[in-house]
Amino acid sequence: MRCDNCGNADAVIQLTKVKDNEMRVLHLCDECAVEEGVDPVAKPSGASAVNLADFLAQIGKSMGEESLATGSCPSCGLTSAQLKQTGRLGCATCYTHFEEHLRSLLRRLHGGTQHAGKVVMPPDPEEVDRKARVDSLRRSLQRAVDAEDFEHAASIRDQIRRLEEIEGTWS
Repeated sequence: MRCDNCGNADAVIQLTKVKDNEMRVLHLCDECAVEEGVDPVAKPSGASAVNLADFLAQIGKSMGEESLATGSCPSCGLTSAQLKQTGRLGCATCYTHFEEHLRSLLRRLHGGTQHAGKVVMPPDPEEVDRKARVDSLRRSLQRAVDAEDFEHAASIRDQIRRLEEIEGTWS
């Protein structure tokens, strides 16, 4: 791929620029990258410097055989040698079977084994709020029935019905 800036040399850097809420991706040669303020020789530091695909493909090369679980996955039959070669797990059971190795791998790759990133919000937060409100009202309804406060229970029942009718109009 040729440099987007000069068009003469091969591009070695992909630079993403955001200006006025518009994203632009540039493929630059060494010289044009320097002009843009990017040092093409410098290597990024830390866990982010590792290309994930390369890292996973090299799982066993830097580690001894003893670091992986012995035997194959009881569900799919994936062996530690296959995991080291491909860098891919075969099934959900592999996560448990190779857990010790995966924990150390995640610790090296991400710096920890607990998620500390963003939380995915549901597409419609109002629906989640409504469901939480209905759940709360159902618990209140049960407490009112247990306390034999039937007038209050009827009022709560009516609130639940109104919220469930709203759900019917949304779907």
